Amino acid sequence: MAALAPPVAAIRVAVRRALADLPPGGPVLVACSGGADSLALAAATAFVAPRTGRTAGLVTIDHGLQEGSAQRAAAVATWAREVGLAPVESVRVEVAGRPGGPEAAAREARYRALAEVAHRLGAAALLTGHTRDDQAETVLLALARGAGPRGLAGMPARRDLDGVPLLRPLLEVGREQTRTACAVLGLSPWEDPHNADPSYARARVRADLLPALVRALGPGVLDNLARTARLVAADNAVLDGLAAAALADVRHPDGGLAVRGLADLPAAVRGRVLHAWARELGAPPAALSHRHVTALDALVTGWRGQGAAHLPGGLRVLRRDGRLAAIVPR
Repeated sequence: MAALAPPVAAIRVAVRRALADLPPGGPVLVACSGGADSLALAAATAFVAPRTGRTAGLVTIDHGLQEGSAQRAAAVATWAREVGLAPVESVRVEVAGRPGGPEAAAREARYRALAEVAHRLGAAALLTGHTRDDQAETVLLALARGAGPRGLAGMPARRDLDGVPLLRPLLEVGREQTRTACAVLGLSPWEDPHNADPSYARARVRADLLPALVRALGPGVLDNLARTARLVAADNAVLDGLAAAALADVRHPDGGLAVRGLADLPAAVRGRVLHAWARELGAPPAALSHRHVTALDALVTGWRGQGAAHLPGGLRVLRRDGRLAAIVPR
């Protein structure tokens, strides 16, 4: 028997580990664009899932942004059925008219569609093909944008997507490994032209910045960036736990927050409390930024009788009678 190619083995091991943490239940669904990363993930899941007593299916999203996108989605779905994945669905989404730039709008449409399919099929989890290289790109973009610890934590290996676990089994697998795995398995990945379009910041990081860092610092820089994300994520988890407890302590019965209690908190915890409270009030997470939290914090630590802090979604927050109070638009 021929030895299993190391990249194929690494991806299968990563999938097995991800599935091991799931309780028994419905199918696991692979989100697959047809690119090398998600195609290698889908192939590994088709192999691993039945051997662990699970059903595995696939969902491919047609964003309708490129010529031939419907044919590409149909080809992915056909391949998935041929390798034994079931259920298999191809979903067309509308990107135009959604908030944010093209990348953000496509991402929002994609994840909304994935969550809807997962709920309808009773999926135990959704799997995406984000790799170590994607994680390194995410950390660099967050650093450049001054995103702070939340951004530097990168993409979590597991998060909740509208009540469905979203898993990223390949965050410790390199992009080159997924390409090699596809070649070994005889798969022909689709090359998304957006990934090479210099009008997108991530494409510039992928084509120019990461290769320059590797040349200057060696290939270990990719692992180091991904490791940084894991370390920061662990710190974030602790701080988020402290902030959740602090939010409960400073909450006023009328829904506001006690200023004195907020002022006594360490700045790192207080910022998280204010961020979490703003989200509770209905501020859209994607629009809620550092400057909004800073404006809230100024009502606590830099109070000079100033007016309301304005939050996304038309929300306003005032300081009165020793507490922060929200004015929610009707």
